[in-house]
Amino acid sequence: MKLITAIIKPFKLDDVREALSDIGIQGITVTEVKGFGRQKGHTELYRGAEYVVDFLPKIKLEVAAGSDMVDSVVEAIAKSAATGKIGDGKVFISSLEEVIRIRTGETGSDAI
Repeated sequence: MKLITAIIKPFKLDDVREALSDIGIQGITVTEVKGFGRQKGHTELYRGAEYVVDFLPKIKLEVAAGSDMVDSVVEAIAKSAATGKIGDGKVFISSLEEVIRIRTGETGSDAI
C-alpha cells in the first residue's frame, strides 16, 4: 500500500478529481495549503503599493492506494494537473505500513 501526496494548482482540482474517479479511486483527502518552490512567489500591486507574495495558494491531495494502482494514480494526477508552466506541482509516494477502517475494523487494502 502506498500514500500518494500531490501538490497542485487550485484550479486543477476538479480535473484531477475527475481523472482519479475515472480510474476507480473512491476517496481522496484535500487540504488548502500555501507554499512555493522554484517560482519563489511573485510581486503584486495593491492600492499603489507593490508587495511580494512569498507563499502561493496550492492544493494538497492525499490518496491511499494499493501498490498495483500507484502508477495509474500518479499518471492520472500528472496528466490532469499539468499546465506546462512553472508551479504545476509535485507528487510524492510513500509506503503505508498499515491502514485501519475505524467503523468496521478492517485492515490493510480492505480498509482503503
